[in-house]
Amino acid sequence: MNQPVQKNTLYVGGLAEEVNEAILHSAFIPFGDIKDVKTPLDQATQKHRSFGFVTFLEKEDAAAAMDNMDGAELYGRVLTVNYALPERIKGGEQGWAAQPIWADADTWFERQQQEEEMQRIQAENRAAMEAAEELHRKKMAEEREGEKEEVEVKVDPMAMAEAEVLKQSNGS
Repeated sequence: MNQPVQKNTLYVGGLAEEVNEAILHSAFIPFGDIKDVKTPLDQATQKHRSFGFVTFLEKEDAAAAMDNMDGAELYGRVLTVNYALPERIKGGEQGWAAQPIWADADTWFERQQQEEEMQRIQAENRAAMEAAEELHRKKMAEEREGEKEEVEVKVDPMAMAEAEVLKQSNGS
């Protein structure tokens, strides 16, 4: 799935809700002339989907913007800036409109199986970690109980004196 990157179009991820195309344009204009700014909208909410695309006229300007803005903060959110992949036409996993939708069925099932296997492995790992933590907690509790018993025997002079008096009274 190696697609060629578009060297003058940048993907900008991590956008705050308040950021619109004008704000995005203003944030990137210091790096060079901008051809286009897009923030795709979520059809349900009519708000952008926390990412956008900035297309520069020159590749060098896009590279400078990516170097300077990746990891930068805008409206309290850290941006992720990378070269954008080419836009895909809807229809099929590879983006080919001529491809029937069921052509992806095999790879979809493979991905589902891989995802289920990964979730199973993660659940096993979580269970093993929880068991190890529980064992560690029990061991630490036993050690603390042992320390308390030792401390009580050694440190409590009243208990020792009472025990000695009881021995003497039983012995007489």
